Amino acid sequence: MDKIKFLLINPTSPLWRACERGRPRGPRVFRFSMLPSLSIAAAMPPEVETRILDEDVEPIDIDADADLIGISCMTFNAPRAYEVADRFRFEKGKPVILGGFHPTFLPEEAIQHADAVCVGEAEPNVPRLIEDFKAGCLRRFYRERLTDLKGLPRPDRSLIRRRAYITPDVLQATRGCPYRCKFCSIAAFHDYRIRTRPVEEVIDELASLGRHIIFMDDNLIADRDYAMQLFAAMIPLNKIWFSQCAVGIASDEELLRLAVRSGCRGLFIGFESITQESLRGWRKGRNRARDYRKQVRRLHEAGIGVYAGFVFGADSDGPEIFEATLTFLLDSGVDALQATRLTPFPGTPLYDELDAQGRIFDKDWGHYDFAHVVFEPLHMSRETLHRGTAWVLREFYARRRIARRWWNQMGYLGWAAFTRVSVPLNLGYRTRLTANGTMDLGSRFAAPRACA
Repeated sequence: MDKIKFLLINPTSPLWRACERGRPRGPRVFRFSMLPSLSIAAAMPPEVETRILDEDVEPIDIDADADLIGISCMTFNAPRAYEVADRFRFEKGKPVILGGFHPTFLPEEAIQHADAVCVGEAEPNVPRLIEDFKAGCLRRFYRERLTDLKGLPRPDRSLIRRRAYITPDVLQATRGCPYRCKFCSIAAFHDYRIRTRPVEEVIDELASLGRHIIFMDDNLIADRDYAMQLFAAMIPLNKIWFSQCAVGIASDEELLRLAVRSGCRGLFIGFESITQESLRGWRKGRNRARDYRKQVRRLHEAGIGVYAGFVFGADSDGPEIFEATLTFLLDSGVDALQATRLTPFPGTPLYDELDAQGRIFDKDWGHYDFAHVVFEPLHMSRETLHRGTAWVLREFYARRRIARRWWNQMGYLGWAAFTRVSVPLNLGYRTRLTANGTMDLGSRFAAPRACA
């Protein structure tokens, strides 16, 4: 076999699947460059010719010319991944490899729909997997240690339809997170470790990309010394970049100053809850809810937009949490919001805890998309949690509040952050929440008053 034709598929939910003619649905701002798939393709031996198929962008062709099928999935799209895998295996006789978060945490489930399962990261598993495929003796499971990030091959971004994504200029400087938040599958996947690429390799890759960059790191400042070195080295490149990190950056004057000088203009920050009790319960007590307003203000004063992540459904949450959180969001002036229902993903301590308590009533993985309630809350009904989350989103993304945010942002956000992040995110969320029924659901919730 001179060349191995490898088709790597990213399945998605029916709501966002591309039309038959290959026209994407939904706002482009939620479609990032396919960095995990690009990294898998880059790790392949030279005799492997990889084609990446993102179901958000083009429909799956069951008759595709391929020798080997790879499918990567998280929990929410695992049912679709299994459906596609079964079709390729049983209708077309194609060998299928499953990988990603969900197959890593539940390999015995995944192997029922595949010829082999890649457990953990692809880079250390790929060489042996391809050798075994060529020899006709694929093993059921491939497990290797986490990869060393030094010398990683550079992704070939020509493998994706560049204009279908918010930007193709996406990269990672680090992987993983050392913190042990109960609900986080990302930290669990990376064995609660932070690994870093050599700064000079990151700088070399950055120099080859456009001016506007997204770092897809899980927590870019988890290794503070590394972040300091990276930011200092980035300053001469004159880039404008966006990423996600812990809220602690707002309280570290030296680190924040370097981040701004290196071009940081927007951050996704997991605040998670406005109550310290909830944060402690999730092992996220390093966040200090009492400092949130001051931290948002410091980031705004530095010219950095704040994309806030909040989770509803902690054991300490009652129905009043929704109005209290909305009040904080509006008073602090965060620039965009991701609000989700607490979801106990397999592989996390939260899943094990709630499952042991018999509180997980729904194990349809397709519902593990942050848009469904799959467990029994302690101090509110399932319906209250479901509708209350929708209400916060509906109120935050009301037209008048979007307009007010934009007016306020004129005073602290630069043009790049405003036009490339705030405007697309706010309009994109409103479009998405209307399409998936959240705006309508939120209209049917009466928020109890928070205690003074």
